[in-house]
Amino acid sequence: MDAFPPTFDGLQALVAGLRGPDGCPWDREQTAASMRSYVLEETYELLEAIEGGDSGPLVEELGDVMFHLAFHVQIAREDGRFDEADVFESVIGKLVRRHPHVFGDRKVSGAREALDSWQDLKRAERPEDDDRSILDGVPRSLPALAQAQVIQQRAAGVGFDWDDSGGALDKVAEEVAEVAHAVCEEERERELGDLLFSIVNAARWMGIDAEAALRGADARFRERFAGMERMSRERGLDLKSLDIDGKEALWQEAKRLTDASPRVSTETQSRPRRPPPQ
Repeated sequence: MDAFPPTFDGLQALVAGLRGPDGCPWDREQTAASMRSYVLEETYELLEAIEGGDSGPLVEELGDVMFHLAFHVQIAREDGRFDEADVFESVIGKLVRRHPHVFGDRKVSGAREALDSWQDLKRAERPEDDDRSILDGVPRSLPALAQAQVIQQRAAGVGFDWDDSGGALDKVAEEVAEVAHAVCEEERERELGDLLFSIVNAARWMGIDAEAALRGADARFRERFAGMERMSRERGLDLKSLDIDGKEALWQEAKRLTDASPRVSTETQSRPRRPPPQ
């Protein structure tokens, strides 16, 4: 451990050792492409640790994500493409450049104006002859819900948006009706997709992170359903064999019990969401 101080440089030196001639055979075989699924897995584990609220798991998962960052830097260094200094120079320069209200003379009145300033500066950085869509930078590999949030936020950044939250909510109601009137499987799938997209947009207008809101709903359902299973076992009931009224009674009881229990809230910030610095 003494050879690797608790800094990013220490972590980078450890990764270089893993990839070196006397390092780990598995680590030496990996490429940037082969590590993609591990990066995604560790990112989700970090999200779960953030939602859990405990420092121990959060420290561990942040470390795992940092390891993968160092691993990709090491691969690029070996290929002669860039090193960690290039990475830090890029992100620090970008953040300073897009925060003139912090590191310069520009004034902003609050979070919304700061976000608008960020988006304006980002657009200004693009070459005049750049004919790419502003949506081209949204990774298609993002989960669909998260992708919808970023797409809508970028479209809103150039004024393609409702005048108020009422328009967004009316659109949800319109899409519900279209789902109800769909006549074939293909049409139902398309209309249901439009409905989900509209719900994400309404959430954005209400200042709610739709991903966090849905994850919260998932967690509540899991907790309540587990309560139903537990009560069924304790009372000698076969949950599967209960009629719908019996299942509903158990569900309502489990809901009352779980809703009364203290829990760590997943944060659905009511504030402007800024995309990653890309």
